[in-house]
Amino acid sequence: QVQLVESGGGLVQAGGSLRLSCAASGLTFTDYRMSWYRQAPGKERELVADISGVGDSTSYSDAAKGRFTISKKPSNSTVTPQMNSLKPEDTAAYYCRARRWGTFGPSREIYWGQGTQVTVSS
Repeated sequence: QVQLVESGGGLVQAGGSLRLSCAASGLTFTDYRMSWYRQAPGKERELVADISGVGDSTSYSDAAKGRFTISKKPSNSTVTPQMNSLKPEDTAAYYCRARRWGTFGPSREIYWGQGTQVTVSS
């Protein structure tokens, strides 16, 4: 059974930093592209950052570029976004997602975590 467990959310002042973590179990970690999404109240869920199965490729939303860094640690199956220079508009529930990536590209096998709340005060 695949499980994704997020942690590290909380309340931080604008300009501060947070490091989220997503611990994956029940899957072969390097077979999955890992992503972080966020959803603010009244808004659609949006992609923040993602990283390839072996960690050699990353991508970021425009909002995250230059402030967030995503990394992957296969030894303990965790994916961690380091979020710096946080802004009130970063306030949202943050979700970890795993998507299996095969030889021919992305599959339909997708898993989501339960989310962790990040609140940035001004």
